[in-house]
Amino acid sequence: MNTYPDVQLFIDGVWRPASDGRVIPVVDPATAERIGTVAHASRDDLDQALAAAARGFELWRRTAAHDRARLMRKAADILRARAEEVASLMVRENGKPLAQARLETLAGADIIDWFAGEAPRAYGQVIPSRAPEIVQMTMKLPVGPVAAFTPWNFPINQVVRKLSAALAAGCSIIVKAPEETPASPAELIRAFADAGLPAGVANLVFGIPAEISEYLIPHPVIRKISFTGSTPVGKQLAALAGLHMKRATMELGGHAPVIIAADADLDLAAATIIPNKFRNAGQVCVSPTRFLVQEALADAFADRFVAAARKLRVGHGLDPETEMGPLANERRIPALEALVADAVERGGRLLTGGRRIGNEGWFFEPTVLADVPVSARIMNEEPFGPVAIVNRFSALDEAIAEANRLPFALAAFAFTRSTATSTRLSAEVEAGMLSINHLGLALPEIPFGGMKESGYGTEGGSEALEAYLETRLVTRRE
Repeated sequence: MNTYPDVQLFIDGVWRPASDGRVIPVVDPATAERIGTVAHASRDDLDQALAAAARGFELWRRTAAHDRARLMRKAADILRARAEEVASLMVRENGKPLAQARLETLAGADIIDWFAGEAPRAYGQVIPSRAPEIVQMTMKLPVGPVAAFTPWNFPINQVVRKLSAALAAGCSIIVKAPEETPASPAELIRAFADAGLPAGVANLVFGIPAEISEYLIPHPVIRKISFTGSTPVGKQLAALAGLHMKRATMELGGHAPVIIAADADLDLAAATIIPNKFRNAGQVCVSPTRFLVQEALADAFADRFVAAARKLRVGHGLDPETEMGPLANERRIPALEALVADAVERGGRLLTGGRRIGNEGWFFEPTVLADVPVSARIMNEEPFGPVAIVNRFSALDEAIAEANRLPFALAAFAFTRSTATSTRLSAEVEAGMLSINHLGLALPEIPFGGMKESGYGTEGGSEALEAYLETRLVTRRE
């Protein structure tokens, strides 16, 4: 695709500009050039979206689950048919390689299909009573209009989980999508609109995140929020939701440890986890970051990491040979440089990378640090970039203690041939998700969420629908 659209708001079934005409520029991170604009919602636009969501909820909650599911599957098929177009837009605004953008788009269609299958399975139950003339039962009812807030790193994936769960449950939704990457989530919404989603059921707005969240979350129309983003922002939004007794799902930051035991298959570990570090230039909430390698394998693993980092093809995402694209914005470059410099000053070793690439776009070298002390900032702050830390440990107790040291507990990874070690890690590593000897996260049918300061709730698996449903007890005497 050679052109990039000027992205509009979608309110009450209509694509339109902001009521006051304001726009926000959209920039290609690979070239730092302006490629388009996105409409900046005004307070009046938000009021219209809220009114539309209230009307849409009354219609959608009464739509049979079977019919909701059928429409969702149609939207999934439309998204699949447009995958190449959507992926090209995503590359232009996000920077990730085309293959990754295509995979994200197709995975989004799978997520829609999976939640469509869950729509007719929002079961209540009949509870045995203490007297024959009493009937006790629970009903699962949609909670109401939802406000969803999503980041730029996965423009389709982060929206589609919230959107699909809400629609499957019978809720309407206002999606506040990222201004940096607006076109691909707009195309996701378009797939639902073109599938026949009634007006007002799904609405899309853009603007200053704090202004929109501070207005939508307390508003009486909104009954639930879902947020994906940083822990500091998530805490603020969760507190605001709590003030108004709004249900909330929080998928927040991580600092994922990778424990590689001495008995691990080194070939499997290196081939599996090293490429995953550089996926989306490391701008992934579950990106492996702290590689904790037992002494016997530490040097060999670090050597493989360095070799892989140096061979990685970095460039524009539309180049078919590109394996890693740019960072999402310019401010991430000095932030990463500062983290690397601090690690070295405190005694860590820079094995490769650590600098900006060129002067055009926001590219950063694939970077590997080793033997970094826990006092370094990068051992305590999520780098959110293509920087890995390879530290060694002697006993498994040491690795588990380090894995659990931080308040973040989103994802963790491990490699071992020992059933006993796997069992112990499963029980003792504090993470919402632990993947052992493979990359098994983010499938539609399994939970996706964290613990501790990485948030609460899940955006995958059968549990995901529960956050969008109320349980109502009905008891009657016959």
